[in-house]
Parts: sequence; structure tokens; C-alpha cells
Amino acid sequence: MSTMEESPGEVVCRTGEAVAGVELLVPRDVPLGGPRAMAVRRTLPQRERSLIGAWCFLDHYGPDDVTGRGMQVPRHPHTGLATVSWLFSGEIEHRDSTGAHAMVRPGEVNLMTAGRGISHSEFSTPGTRLLHGVQLWLALPDASRHVAPSFEHHRPDPVEGDGFRLAVFLGSLAGAVSPVRTQSAVVAAQVDLAPGARWDLALDPRFEHGVLLDSGELTLAGGAVPVDHLAYLPTGLDEVRLEAGAQGVRALLIGGEPLGEQIVMWWNFVGRSHEEVVAYRAAWQAEIGVESAPTGAPDGPPRFGPFAAGTPAPLPAPVLPALRMRPRG
Repeated sequence: MSTMEESPGEVVCRTGEAVAGVELLVPRDVPLGGPRAMAVRRTLPQRERSLIGAWCFLDHYGPDDVTGRGMQVPRHPHTGLATVSWLFSGEIEHRDSTGAHAMVRPGEVNLMTAGRGISHSEFSTPGTRLLHGVQLWLALPDASRHVAPSFEHHRPDPVEGDGFRLAVFLGSLAGAVSPVRTQSAVVAAQVDLAPGARWDLALDPRFEHGVLLDSGELTLAGGAVPVDHLAYLPTGLDEVRLEAGAQGVRALLIGGEPLGEQIVMWWNFVGRSHEEVVAYRAAWQAEIGVESAPTGAPDGPPRFGPFAAGTPAPLPAPVLPALRMRPRG
């Protein structure tokens, strides 16, 4: 579920009041594929905050009963980013133009690096009833955003301690290290706390962090975090206290060194200028045969790669916004 349905220039999501120095990012509901399709709760990007480290997009969905309909996202393109899929329940089938074919299951991460261009599809499996998870994007730094596309799959071994369970699927945290390669210094992990547990989690002070509360009652650095909200922590912190209420907690922690670059993000593309994103759209439309290639378009292999025959028709790009897209970050 990695299609972005609107331009960042139209983001109207707002931040909540800072609690104990923690900035709360308020989710907004976004229907994917129309009002009768799955809805997600989006906390990145926002007008006030486009990035947390290199993280530029976070959709949180479910638990939804998808019996008889499921997630159905046909082939679509990406540039300049990496998609990260993490599930709490359900199963999704992934295919992409590198030839990768893999399942996304709870406790397993799929990282797809688009680089100069990739296309992929995602469909929940017929046996999936409850679908629940997150879809995230990492903006690739300018130095590596044109790398060849690639795909990695990994199942981390959880780390357990007094009242906590931690599954680190990107980067390193609390002594656990993921082997998955990323183009910038980042971290991502699922954090589970037992009812009433208190944990002082060591952080990398070079990183800014975000904590998304999926379920339960969480107090972070002395302030309550509402369910579905993303709590932002700035750089310079080497530790944060997490406390669970009577229900326990399931949360997602992300973080990374500030990207230090501005990006233009529209639909499924991340670039550095309006003109670049317009060119990505034109290349995709020409590759799937819905528009002619622009005059002077470079020759060579398709930017978004080949795809297996017999798959559902690809998604055409939406109409470009009337206004010029501006870099943010």
C-alpha cells in the first residue's frame, strides 16, 4: 500500500500541543482507492514537519476486516525513495520489476529501494482477514538516489528484557543490529511493553526520532501519547523513558540523522525539483502506454523496469497539480 494519493503541498494535517517537550503529530484519515477502499491514518508528511531523519512518509492502517476485498494495489512506480513494509497481522504478496517476489508477514520487513526507478504491486493474500500494519518511505539522499533498484527481506530476532520486547528491523538499537542495508543512517523497531512496564531506552543523540502508538496507553518522556499519534523527539537526546498503562503498549519507533536536504514528493515520486517529478511522471505514462513519450526523451531501457505478464493493469499517474511543486524538508 505505497501509493501516495495527494501532493504534499495539499497536506493540512496539524501538530498537536507539545507535551513534556515531545511534539505530537496528529493523524489524518486518507482513503486509498476511493471512499469504499481501505483507509489509512497518515502522520507523515505534514505541513509543519516533512521529515524525521530520512523518513518522509508514514501510513498506519487497520486492524481492518478485508474479507472479500483485501488490499489491491496494482503495479505502480517509485523513484528516489525506499519503501518499508511492516505488518502486525495479515499477509501481503509483493512483486517488483527487479524480479523479486516475496510475502510480507508479521515480524518480517520488506525494504524495496527504488533508486532511479522501480515498479511493484501489493495484494493481500486470499486467506487474510485482518490486515494491520504500517507503510513507510525513506527519502534517499542525493548522493545515492539514482542507485540501481533492489529488494531485501529480513526477519529480526526480538530482544526481550524486563517488561519489554524489541524487534529492530532497520539500523541498531538496544544492542540489536539489522543486516538490512539502507542509504542513510536510520533506525526502525517495534516496541512492545507489558502492562505497567517502565523502560529507559538509550537513543543515538545524532538522530531525531518518532514514536507511533499503535495500541495501549503510552507515556513518553512524562507526557501521554494518544493512540495513532506520532510523537517527535529532536536530536540531542541520549535516552527516553517509555511507560505503559494497564493495557500494555505496542508502538513503532523510527529515527535517523537529519537528511539535511529538501525534497519534492508527489504521488509515488521523490525528486529535487518540480521539473524532475514531471519527467518521472511522463516516463511512467509512456512506459505503460497511456501517453506518448515527450519530445527529446532519452532512449534506453525503461526507467521503471519490466514486469511479469498476466498481472493486473498498472496504475496510471494522476493529473499533475496546477501549481508548481516546491521543495520541502
